[in-house]
Amino acid sequence: MGRVIIVSNRVGPLKDTGKAGGLAVALVDVLRERGGTWFGWSGEISEAGTFSEMKKEGSRSVELATIDIDPTDNAEFYAGYANRTLWPVLHYRLDLAEFSPVFEAGYRRVNQRFADRLRPLIGPDDRIWVHDYHFFHLAAELRAMGVGNPIGFFLHIPFPPVDMISALPRHRDLVRALMAYDVIGLQTDRDRRHLVDYLREEAGGFDHGDGRVEAWGRTSRIHAFPIGIDTEGFHGFAETPEAKRERSRLERHLTGRRQIVGVDRIDYSKGIPHRFRALERFFDDYPDERGTVSLLQVAPPSRGEVDAYADIRRELEHLAGHINGRFADLDWTPIRFITRGFPRRGLAGIYRSSRVALVTPLRDGMNLVAKEYVAAQKHDDPGVLILSRFAGAAETMGEALIVNPYAADEVAAAIKAALDMPLDERRARHFALYRRLLEGDAKTWANNFISALEAVA
Repeated sequence: MGRVIIVSNRVGPLKDTGKAGGLAVALVDVLRERGGTWFGWSGEISEAGTFSEMKKEGSRSVELATIDIDPTDNAEFYAGYANRTLWPVLHYRLDLAEFSPVFEAGYRRVNQRFADRLRPLIGPDDRIWVHDYHFFHLAAELRAMGVGNPIGFFLHIPFPPVDMISALPRHRDLVRALMAYDVIGLQTDRDRRHLVDYLREEAGGFDHGDGRVEAWGRTSRIHAFPIGIDTEGFHGFAETPEAKRERSRLERHLTGRRQIVGVDRIDYSKGIPHRFRALERFFDDYPDERGTVSLLQVAPPSRGEVDAYADIRRELEHLAGHINGRFADLDWTPIRFITRGFPRRGLAGIYRSSRVALVTPLRDGMNLVAKEYVAAQKHDDPGVLILSRFAGAAETMGEALIVNPYAADEVAAAIKAALDMPLDERRARHFALYRRLLEGDAKTWANNFISALEAVA
């Protein structure tokens, strides 16, 4: 059995420092079990760019291999086509998408250059697993170089309906390149249906009904592989000294009040402004709750070079100020808005101290915050998850309180129901959610995908 080569925009680290996401830990476990290389961008911008010397670290059996990109690639490939074009289109936000031939050419160029640098690392029996929307074209470029190895692709964000993706200029070229992959993984059955519908309607494709879909003379296996977390590991994080320290700090601040928590990157897909407005509606509809509960919103910034992200940060700061101005008292603030991140062990402590989690994206591929919140809870006294119906996680987390994030009154009523929920009901919901997280953890997700790829081989 050959090695596994993982490709993603950002890589590593090989060691779990407590800051690495659960996905990174799961992928490193795959590499350790089978041996292989994790290849991607170094995070550095240099004049040499994709022609830079390849940086390698790790052991003989598991290594990271990274290259730089140059300022033009960063502007056109990363900040441009990936984040100004594909990200909004795939999150159903055509109003925010920028369609530029220059961005598209940069995206194609970087995919070709990454394939060119990856090619010498590929052994004859290796399996290649490519991740996310940065590399739709990578397999097609490798095929053009004569690579016949099994190549799989996993999309971590949504795949939209036909009429949405078809608004993308040269959408057929993009999806046709995707069919160069032998296995295509999506987060949910809904995303899988959208891709299959596109292939049938736009490419005259044929769905064999067993996961195989044929289009443009290629047959790919298209499946939903819902991503998981290290459930037991994250539950253990909530008992670490770092978690206990954050819990102690929060308890001194809360002085017996209950806390609602939200943890999201600042991104228009996360629905944080809608969440703030729903909290305002909650305090309007249930005035007796004023002074008894507050929202802690952790929202580290992302993609600051994209105007839409600067705009949403200003909107959030304005909304938080408006709501706090309306309702705050001398010893109570309705919203605490923190724009910095926390290590994962510290987050586990914050989750455990929170009676309610608001995970209310407008559109999300999966949303692992929902799963981490459930995993961090005390089994005998758990909190309640309020989850957007438009998060991929809602497909397998039906015991959460499922809401429409656009309906402020519905979210407000769910907050009230969560705060008033009896302990027996909280335990029953938590038990069902936690058991399913154990069954579909990150290791299971990774092994299921690799097994599908090896079945092709």
